[in-house]
Amino acid sequence: MKRIKVKSFSDVKRNLNALNITDPAKFFILYESVNTDVTEELVIDKMKRVLLVMRNSVKVGLQDTNITNSGMITGGAKKMNNFLEFGKSLLSKEFSEIIVNSLSVSEANACMRKIVAAPTAGAAGVIPGAIFKIADKHNISDEKLINALFVAGGIGEVILKQASIAGAVHGCQAEIGSAGAMTAGAIAYLFNPSIDVIESAASFALKNFLGLVCDPVAGLVEIPCIKRNVSAALNAIASAEMALAGIETIIPLDEVILAMAEIGNKMSDTLKETALGGLAATPTAKHITEDLLK
Repeated sequence: MKRIKVKSFSDVKRNLNALNITDPAKFFILYESVNTDVTEELVIDKMKRVLLVMRNSVKVGLQDTNITNSGMITGGAKKMNNFLEFGKSLLSKEFSEIIVNSLSVSEANACMRKIVAAPTAGAAGVIPGAIFKIADKHNISDEKLINALFVAGGIGEVILKQASIAGAVHGCQAEIGSAGAMTAGAIAYLFNPSIDVIESAASFALKNFLGLVCDPVAGLVEIPCIKRNVSAALNAIASAEMALAGIETIIPLDEVILAMAEIGNKMSDTLKETALGGLAATPTAKHITEDLLK
């Protein structure tokens, strides 16, 4: 079979129709197989390993109190988990568990533990932060979760083709925003494999983070990165729910992606991972940076 060309989400839709494929996950598995000259079985096996690492990263991030060398992270996941166990959740146990999971993975990344960059290490807490609690609550099988990860990866692919997933290129909207879009599309897929529903979910999630700058304090992937993972995970669930309820995006996903690229291109370089603007340039952040350089 010839290589499959995909540069946009519209291309994905056209290929689904041309190949008479109704399940987007099956298309993305085929796409990966054909374009990398690897069997579909091996492609799926690789994603199984990704799922395993993601699941373990949630557990690892909670095993110990995560404390970074900078002192900016001091066991947030543990504190949140204690808050949950003491029955202090403001809404529900599940809501708080999503926060715990996202913090756990993001803090594990900051502590140099094994995570899955999805699409980047700085956004690694979004997909596992949201998807495992959804899967647990609804008894979703690992096989279906693996398919959902292929959908997430496909969304990441079209974002990468048209814009960027790097904070250094388009700001944090490209990292956290992309991760949220991937997560929202994956969650929507778990309950409705319609490509239009998936598109709406991803579009909502990415739109909600347009313009987000990348301003890491002291240049470290800690503040505000870790808390943004939590926000993106919760945003992804809300976006998926809206799409599953039948709310349709007015702006197609491709146009949202191109808008993100335009915004990113207009951003000052001080707001693109350089730690020269935004939160990184506040008096407190400057003091932290100075202390770390001593």
